[in-house]
Amino acid sequence: MRHRLPPVTANSATRLLLLDGHSLAYRAFFALPAENFSTSTGQTTNAVYGFVSMLINVLRDEEPSHVAVAFDKSRSTFRTQEYAEYKAGRARTPDEFAGQLPLIREVLDALRIVHLEMDGFEADDIIATLTAQAREDAMEVLICSGDRDAIQLVDKRCTLLYPRKGVSDLVRMTPEAVVDKYGVVPERYSDLAAMVGESSDNLPGVPGVGPKTAAKWLARYEDLAGVVAHVDELSGKAGQAMREHIGNVLRNRKLNQLVDDLQVGLSISDTVRHTWDRDEVHRVFDGLEFRVLRERLFDTLGAVEDEREADAGIDLHGTVLTSGQVAPWLTQHAGAGVRAAMSMVGRPVEGQLAADAEGVAIATADEAAYIDLAALEPADEEALAQWLGQTAYPKAVHDDKALLHALHARGLPVAGVVQDTALAAYLVRPDQRSYDLADLVLRYLHRELRADSATAESAQLQLDLDQDHEDAAQASMVAARAIHDLSVALDSQLADVQGTELLRTVELPLVEVLATMERVGIAVDQEGLRRLDEEFAEAMGAAAQDAWDAIADDSVNLGSPKQLQAVLFDRLGLPKTRRTKTGYTTDAEALAGLYAQTDHPFLEALLRHRDATRLRVTATGLLRSVADDGRIHTTYQQTIAATGRLSSTDPNLQNIPIRTEEGRRLRRVFVVGEGFESLLSADYSQIEMRIMAHLSGDEGLIEAFNTGEDLHRFVGSRVFAVEPPEVTPAMRAKVKAMSYGLAYGLSAFGLSKQLGVSTDEAKSLMQEYFERFGGVRDYLADVVALARSTGFTETIHGRRRYLPDLTSDNRQRREIAERMALNAPIQGSAADIIKIAMLNVARALGERSLRSRVLLQVHDELVLEVAADEREAVESLVRAEMAAAADLDVPLDVSVGVGRTWHEATH
Repeated sequence: MRHRLPPVTANSATRLLLLDGHSLAYRAFFALPAENFSTSTGQTTNAVYGFVSMLINVLRDEEPSHVAVAFDKSRSTFRTQEYAEYKAGRARTPDEFAGQLPLIREVLDALRIVHLEMDGFEADDIIATLTAQAREDAMEVLICSGDRDAIQLVDKRCTLLYPRKGVSDLVRMTPEAVVDKYGVVPERYSDLAAMVGESSDNLPGVPGVGPKTAAKWLARYEDLAGVVAHVDELSGKAGQAMREHIGNVLRNRKLNQLVDDLQVGLSISDTVRHTWDRDEVHRVFDGLEFRVLRERLFDTLGAVEDEREADAGIDLHGTVLTSGQVAPWLTQHAGAGVRAAMSMVGRPVEGQLAADAEGVAIATADEAAYIDLAALEPADEEALAQWLGQTAYPKAVHDDKALLHALHARGLPVAGVVQDTALAAYLVRPDQRSYDLADLVLRYLHRELRADSATAESAQLQLDLDQDHEDAAQASMVAARAIHDLSVALDSQLADVQGTELLRTVELPLVEVLATMERVGIAVDQEGLRRLDEEFAEAMGAAAQDAWDAIADDSVNLGSPKQLQAVLFDRLGLPKTRRTKTGYTTDAEALAGLYAQTDHPFLEALLRHRDATRLRVTATGLLRSVADDGRIHTTYQQTIAATGRLSSTDPNLQNIPIRTEEGRRLRRVFVVGEGFESLLSADYSQIEMRIMAHLSGDEGLIEAFNTGEDLHRFVGSRVFAVEPPEVTPAMRAKVKAMSYGLAYGLSAFGLSKQLGVSTDEAKSLMQEYFERFGGVRDYLADVVALARSTGFTETIHGRRRYLPDLTSDNRQRREIAERMALNAPIQGSAADIIKIAMLNVARALGERSLRSRVLLQVHDELVLEVAADEREAVESLVRAEMAAAADLDVPLDVSVGVGRTWHEATH
């Protein structure tokens, strides 16, 4: 079977779409609030998101055969040379916007859309030139621009798509629409604009002359030349003003005329629409963290067939096995030492971790087979179970944990997994946001996985079983063969990034531990959780009423930033917070600072309302997550955080509040389950600072940890030149904030903001720190320099993170990458260490035949459920195994607590 993705063709084979990139991106920048669009590293992306979203819609709706995007290169053009005040009224371009233009160009490159700019000219001039070329070829032209000067290009074969609001609402400006709106035909619009003026270009019009008057004159005298020739005939104040300002009008007309004969360096044939570079789209969208937008792109716009990108489908010889054929087929094709890949066909079941497994496909380099699990005879099931459960038969899968859950539900064990293509791809490129099988096959094999009647999602337990059973079987065999070939390709990719050992000894073994933890879950006091949910709801209501009472107005929506801005800054006249594109910010940090300044009762109640709301949302979510067994079963994800940390979802148990008393009450509802004696919490003390000491080799930090000193008091005594007992709590807090901050690239400005001190004081504090701890200073400088030369950072255990932006010409992106280079080795090493600790603890519990079990991992903490009479053994085991998870120059200190609830066990 060979499956190919069909090409997408435009309705018109000669339709050219031209976009004013600068104009549209600028509109998107102000239409979308910047605070809602930024990456986890701090890169603002609102302009990119808005532009790309609009681009997807226009490509979908208009289906052009040719596309090009024009940009302004600089503000200096032939127009500014002629008239220095041209566009002089515009505000300075915000840095947050300027830094996004290169990102938009990266997106366009990935989509293989031509973009261009020219010295001395504007984007509209380029668009006018390309429009003139298209007219010679009798093409239909669509211009998407927020610059009204483009109206002069409109005719029967050229339509302007003008953004009426933001960049999502586009108005079609045809010749008829131009006449309806402005009272003149498109070719006379420039004459009208010369008289009326254009404020955005700082071209003043004739006082008292609006569009209606200008249109009336043009109707009477045909064009601007006619109006000028008969200017003495114009009556009234408007006519007098026209005579007085005729010089400005003629200058305006000269400047607003678009240039249509530039030497742009390409022809219309160069703008033909190609399929996008899928691999590059993934890379760029991963960096921008545009997960949903990428899905929209793939769902909305089919890729044009391209031999370079997808040079073949998936070929295989497949067999649907019937009764008595399973054992012979496995013996002949998937014997000991032969790598075989598996793909699962199943139906997701709501409320269950595992899908309802319907069938399994097995593929080798030469053969593939499908086994209907529902129709297995006892002998066939025994043969399959024996093959699945033995390590002698190496297996490759995609998303091992989902497969483990599904087969476990049918009583089928799985052992001998030597490759998980999702985990391998994650180790190769940890900054991706998606590890979809079809995308990986296209990226690494240059083959298409999708079939006409089924999708590659069969490999991820999502196949639609309402389709023909034979199609499901074929699709699953295609997926299994793809996984096999992909696993071989990723073997070499892993070797290139030194990730083979990390996959073999950490990530793959961890899958089984996590699957067991997910199945076991953690017990919950449901009645106590319901009471908390009700209490938080009551606290929300009381805080809301207090807030309304403070302003004598119960109509204010406390969740509306716009209404809060009106109350805080207009009605109450409180000091302004940080300015954003949608007004003054009302985020939690800003409101807390404002309350510290003013002590206003409305702010106190509002902050209380937000805290109660957050707690109530958490409690309600937990209640909905309690399974029939009275336990909550979270799902752990290994491929989300680029640093290697695990993520918890549905629900997120790594995000249970602990710093406030109200938050800690939530931990009290997590309890020891029936048949067990207690919960045990074990976590690493100051693990990131210990890793910093090890990596930097700083003698002072190493001495502090090896002598058992209070780290922050020890550091404080060095920085402030006092004896350790003389270090005050305030001194200790400052050095603690700085010590941790340095590991995350904290600047003097950031430290000053965090400590509430001046930038100079923060700078002085950092200088004192580095003078006393030179090893830290040298390490922080060296780690960035090394990453810039190699292109990646590396953890103690060899986990790499590639950071191409370290050499970027864009200062903002380069600085973000530098902060990531500082953070990744430390946080990544901590992630590796806790994973190894989990494996060690789980293995030791099994080797000693203890009933106690690991329930949760919360960053640097493990939570276990301890069986009766096993507490001492488990505590000793946990301390020893966690301490032995890494060989550092300083000891790994493990703190342990025990109690009937998670809160009691927390120490």
